[in-house]
Amino acid sequence: MEVVSGLRDLSRSQLGARRAPVRIIHLGLGNFHRAHQAWYTAHAADAAEWGIAAFTGRTPTMARLLDAQDSLYTLVVRGPEGDSVELMSPISRAHGGELLNVLRDYAARPEVAIITLTVTEAAYLLDGSGSPRWAAPQVAADIEAAVAGQPVSTPVGRLLVALEARFRAGGGPIAVVPCDNVPDNGAWLRAGTRAWAERIDPELAAWVADKVAFVSTSVDRITPRAGAEVSESVHAAGWNDHAPVVTEPYSAWVLQGEFPAGRPRWEAAGAVFVDDIEPYERRKLWLLNGAHSLLAAAGLNAGLTSVSEATGCTEVWQRVEAFWDEAAAHLPHDMGVADYRIALRERFANPRIRHPLSQIASDASTKLAVRIVPVALAERAAGRPATGCARAIAAWIDSLAVASDALDAQQERIDAALASAEPVRALLAIVSEDLASDANFLAAVLAATRTTTAAPAL
Repeated sequence: MEVVSGLRDLSRSQLGARRAPVRIIHLGLGNFHRAHQAWYTAHAADAAEWGIAAFTGRTPTMARLLDAQDSLYTLVVRGPEGDSVELMSPISRAHGGELLNVLRDYAARPEVAIITLTVTEAAYLLDGSGSPRWAAPQVAADIEAAVAGQPVSTPVGRLLVALEARFRAGGGPIAVVPCDNVPDNGAWLRAGTRAWAERIDPELAAWVADKVAFVSTSVDRITPRAGAEVSESVHAAGWNDHAPVVTEPYSAWVLQGEFPAGRPRWEAAGAVFVDDIEPYERRKLWLLNGAHSLLAAAGLNAGLTSVSEATGCTEVWQRVEAFWDEAAAHLPHDMGVADYRIALRERFANPRIRHPLSQIASDASTKLAVRIVPVALAERAAGRPATGCARAIAAWIDSLAVASDALDAQQERIDAALASAEPVRALLAIVSEDLASDANFLAAVLAATRTTTAAPAL
């Protein structure tokens, strides 16, 4: 974003924005974290007591941008009729993810009570049961590096760097809070972290089992990449900001689990704490995220580029409604599913939130496994054809020929499947072996695809 003379730069000394003491570590500093967990922390009743030390993931770019403006940024909330701009200060310090000694220092501090993570499903490098993907080169390299005391680079590897530092310092209990789209993500990450720790140090693994609480969460706030058009709203509010965030008015956060060392009063900002998070996870994963994946695939196939455009396409939206009808049959009746569907369509249709389909299409094979496959399996178990799910998966298969820039952690398997004698069956097996073995469901997918020999993305 360009610097405009006459506007205020983001500076804590000039704005009188004090840094809250660091009590939360966050791994995966990106737009969603800054629009969601950081927003809830900023609006907690005791926000002044809970500062965040945030670490980037793959590159340190965001940390450098934020560091240059005292970790301040603007949040542009884009409603259908206009924007509101809020100055945000919940991140006390921003660091590159490679600064492991800095991470260790924070984690060893007794006042630090929580580690949150915003990581994509694929980036965890864990399978559906939470077991590490031991054959993945990144996992093997991190295990070897950790045992040798060398730097690690994966999210779980870095999480264990923090936990080990606390263990070595004789630190007390701590909560780990994953904020992603994985079902029962607390238990899932707990399984992966413990298994990973066993390979590094059994004593560390025992300490993790005894002292670390893993909290399950369901997160919801559409946060696309900020485009150049965001500068107009930020400049109109009087700021120069090199790292603004744009998001929608809607936000939700549901949490299940214990915080043995305390937590912010997030409920004052609207967070909900429950004893059973599963129904909330299913509703959000299937209806919002599942629809997003379907809109991305079917929309790209139709030559569209954004969620709002795909939502306005009758043929694409009919696929979403068909999938939603199947998903709704497996959700509790008292969760307001009908109203949630209406609200989702309004959110998707907001033309002022430009959410690129190409962004959502990344790592589609991993996303489909948790967003579409569970509904398909439930429908088949109920003796129904799961046609809506089959058409959703078929849309993804067709999109492989048009979404050449969509990255996927399983691209090698996808390319091999596309080159096989039965590409549709092979591709279906990537997202679900059970569905690939279901002759009737496979036939439904075959019937819904445009071609059974889609060419590999180049």
